[in-house]
Amino acid sequence: MCQFCVTHGEGEKWYLRAENYAEDLLSDLRRRRFVEGFLADSDHLRRDRDRLERLARAPGFVRRAVARGISWRMKKVHFGQVVPLEDLERILGFVSSVVRLACACRQVSLGREARYCYALSLAPDGGEFRRIADRLDPAYFKGPDMQGLETLTCEEALASFRGHEDEGLCHSVWTLVTPYIGVVCNCDRTDCMAMRSTVVHEVPVMFRAEYVARLDPDRCTGCRSCLRSCQFGALSYRAGVGKAAVDASRCFGCGVCRVACPTDALDLADRASDPVAARLW
Repeated sequence: MCQFCVTHGEGEKWYLRAENYAEDLLSDLRRRRFVEGFLADSDHLRRDRDRLERLARAPGFVRRAVARGISWRMKKVHFGQVVPLEDLERILGFVSSVVRLACACRQVSLGREARYCYALSLAPDGGEFRRIADRLDPAYFKGPDMQGLETLTCEEALASFRGHEDEGLCHSVWTLVTPYIGVVCNCDRTDCMAMRSTVVHEVPVMFRAEYVARLDPDRCTGCRSCLRSCQFGALSYRAGVGKAAVDASRCFGCGVCRVACPTDALDLADRASDPVAARLW
């Protein structure tokens, strides 16, 4: 299990524990200030993007040392983990409300609003997170087609997550000063700063899922549809046998490849059961 499952989940999946979404965690002054800054200032992401690009040009020993420092710091304040749809469905079974808001990463990368982030709350109508956001009311919360924040039912949120999977996006949960889990994001390697940092620049700011993809070769027809859906480069085509293959060392266990497969040849297994992936986070 990932480090957070041990420290914040008592050996269970930390993101399935309701206390990590508790409203009273937002009464902590440091956390409230972090949430306010997170919502109101997307310019920090531009600065982070520029730093990552500069870091990519540094010598390898410098990159590795800086990456360890960034990961250590981010685990304390804003760290994520990939989660498959079925675990999101379990989360939506105990939260009370979901608020959809603009994705700060897409605001930076696309220069416009795109609503791929969802704030979760155990309280109705978005709870304290919604009240903080409404009070700040930053400009990027408002776009030409949608005004303000949107409160969704859990059923509406789940339907949106399924739609994001159809787009090939990977679901992830995020802390806003650990262990408080405030948002679910839907990420890709091009526009998501966190995924780009983790996968492209090798500066981990998110854990892999508690799962790893598994292929049934008897069902696989070699159509290669799954290859196009993987954000992590974990799927390849074996020309000699005419089948796809899973590289467990690269797999983040998001499960999005299952949607692309027309023959249901792909599913998810517990990461701990795979000798290659078990210790890779």
